[in-house]
Amino acid sequence: MRWEDLFSDLELQWEAAEAAELDAEIADRTRREAAYLRMLDRMRPAIGSEVRCLLRGGPGPGPFAVNGRLSALGVDWLLLNETASTELLVPRASLLAVRGLTAVSAQPGHEGRLAARLDLRHVVRGLVRDRSVCAVTLLGGAALTGTLLRVGADFLELAEHPLGEFARRTEIRSGWTIPFDGLAFIRRS
Repeated sequence: MRWEDLFSDLELQWEAAEAAELDAEIADRTRREAAYLRMLDRMRPAIGSEVRCLLRGGPGPGPFAVNGRLSALGVDWLLLNETASTELLVPRASLLAVRGLTAVSAQPGHEGRLAARLDLRHVVRGLVRDRSVCAVTLLGGAALTGTLLRVGADFLELAEHPLGEFARRTEIRSGWTIPFDGLAFIRRS
């Protein structure tokens, strides 16, 4: 009987040590895998959810807070629906913090090769094609309103004109060339 008790006790100790080793290995792998997550991977599962974002720029000192439904996401941009008719295009570089993300993350690299190439320039080119009147807010807080005319490698051009008017040559008062580095967000109604 004593030998059986000894072997049983040793077997339980062995199983406990194996379980502890497995738990430590799982925790270590989890930490290692989390190190490969990008902000994009954290935000992807929240598409369709209400989030609160703190952004650089905007009126007043300090960060600018916006609320909305996260409707689309790219490698260097996100799109929020503030209301049913107002969208906010936010460059990833002006995002300071997000609240309202889910507990899960998407797998790194999940977006595929095509989506990985659809950067901020491509999205802004869509606004140029739509000829939408936009309010462009700069990192310093200044807001410019007009129609986006052109997108370069690292800039966009905005034609200022009276609200409610189309961007006709005779109606354009002036134009702005804005580097993407200076862009806080673009609001389109």
